[in-house]
Amino acid sequence: MTKLKIAVIISSTRDTRFGPIPARWIADLAGKRDDMEIEVVDLKSFELPFFNEASSNAWGPSKDPAAVAWQNKIGEFDGYIIVTAEYNRALTGAMKNAFDQAYVEWNNKPIAFLGYGGLGAARAVDNGRTVAIELQMVPIRNGVHIGGGEYVKVAHKRQPISDIEEAILPSAKAMLDQLAWWGWTTKAGREGRIPELAAPSKG
Repeated sequence: MTKLKIAVIISSTRDTRFGPIPARWIADLAGKRDDMEIEVVDLKSFELPFFNEASSNAWGPSKDPAAVAWQNKIGEFDGYIIVTAEYNRALTGAMKNAFDQAYVEWNNKPIAFLGYGGLGAARAVDNGRTVAIELQMVPIRNGVHIGGGEYVKVAHKRQPISDIEEAILPSAKAMLDQLAWWGWTTKAGREGRIPELAAPSKG
């Protein structure tokens, strides 16, 4: 069976980050499906500079080799799951920069979020969805939010995520189902398998 290629992106690059733990959990869960091929993509390993191109690559090719390498990597995927903390009511600076370093590679693909923090990174996720809309992506309604007591257990007390699965598994499964539906739908569109819409009436 053909599978959607999905990236799980670890968006925090701090030395003391928690992100790799939930990233591995959602990657393992998604990997059990028969419709997804999962790859964990760690922003820390790309060492992207701050965006310094003459323009977005929507208007011309980027010159920085690190930016081009990033564009080539994310261009491989049919959809994305962003694993993010919340920094001052927004997603991580590293992730915003990663969004800005590409444009055409993000277009017409679904994106989902797993957030963690005091409020489950709810505001960071909303911020990410807004950015994704500008990048012509399809933000998935359902997300995974590890917050409150669950966050304290796994991030501070370092209990295994299996200890909080009862709280987050239903939302994770719903998110993955939506990601798959939109993944196949947008893939069909990108491949020209959806008829062109009729021109709007001028009346």
